[in-house]
Amino acid sequence: MLPALFFASLSMLCWLLLLYPYLVYPLVLARYPRRAVALRPVNLQFSFLFCVFNEEASIAGKIANLRELKARTPNLQILVYDDGSTDGTAELLEQAKGVVTLVRGEGRRGKAAGMRRLASLAIGEILVFTDANVLCRPDVIERLAPYYGDAGVGGVCGTLRYHNEEWSPTAEIGAQYWSIDERLRSLESATGNVMGADGSIFSIRRGLYPTFPDTVLDDFVTSMSVVFAGKRLVKAPDVIAYEQSVARADEEFRRKIRIGTRAAHTHRWMRERLRTMSRLDRFKYASRKFLRWFGGGFLVTGIASGLAALAFISVLASALAALAGVLGLAIVLVATNGPLAKIGEILRALIATQIGVLRGMRGQTVVTWAPAVSR
Repeated sequence: MLPALFFASLSMLCWLLLLYPYLVYPLVLARYPRRAVALRPVNLQFSFLFCVFNEEASIAGKIANLRELKARTPNLQILVYDDGSTDGTAELLEQAKGVVTLVRGEGRRGKAAGMRRLASLAIGEILVFTDANVLCRPDVIERLAPYYGDAGVGGVCGTLRYHNEEWSPTAEIGAQYWSIDERLRSLESATGNVMGADGSIFSIRRGLYPTFPDTVLDDFVTSMSVVFAGKRLVKAPDVIAYEQSVARADEEFRRKIRIGTRAAHTHRWMRERLRTMSRLDRFKYASRKFLRWFGGGFLVTGIASGLAALAFISVLASALAALAGVLGLAIVLVATNGPLAKIGEILRALIATQIGVLRGMRGQTVVTWAPAVSR
């Protein structure tokens, strides 16, 4: 019975590690003391930066949104880097040169190279980063500014909300996953530092902008540089942006692989700096970032260990359970609507991220990107 007990224990451990970032971690954070941000009015110059590649389908809406931002904050500098678009994106941006300053790249260099170029041209004391398909509330700069009245704050993450007109299972799961992530960021912020920002909407003090290679997740490296510098990276619930979630499962699968690959590569590049963080921040990083990257591995190992434990009790029962699992998986993966389709999306996300992380651990990375058609 000892082998059965071993595999049963291993299976339980894997399931616990799989669920820990979503169920246990927020409960632990809720017990930590709160650290408030001292909001004060400030008079600072802001530079608004984003990169584009073949965004013709969405760039008109982005330009209209930028006009609103500029009307509310006339001295706002808006810089955009075109990474060699082959559609009409650059031409549309050229027509809006009274609102934006277009910087054309020489061929495909990737977002990291583009953002470094824009940061070198920015004149603002605060750099605000966003994505080409993200629309911001017109008051984001006004809402953002008071956070920098706290001298201890070096960076601020905004709040992203999804607003799809039509919701596929892929889009729904993506939005629900994001709502969990937003809650975790809020808890992390309340206890000190958020563990990194995504590219939708975040900002840092210009003096904290780091140097990095083209191969890393520039949003993550840029935001984490605030933590490495001993300043706070906080979340602002009132700095709000909107985005459409990816609606097609195949696009989301490839996107998760790409992000996972770059995340693992970025982790290796930042490894020495991560060790300089406080004990609490290292705990947060391991809980919200590192463990989640291996969710697919925990899932597969947990199932395999459970079946192995059952096999020591009854080989027939283990075989029947495995067969039932395979049939259930097939049904879930072909489902297009309802709860089964959503379960399938969760499984795909876990496996895609795991594939990407394994690729990154082998030294692979991704430099360039293409916008999802189904956004």
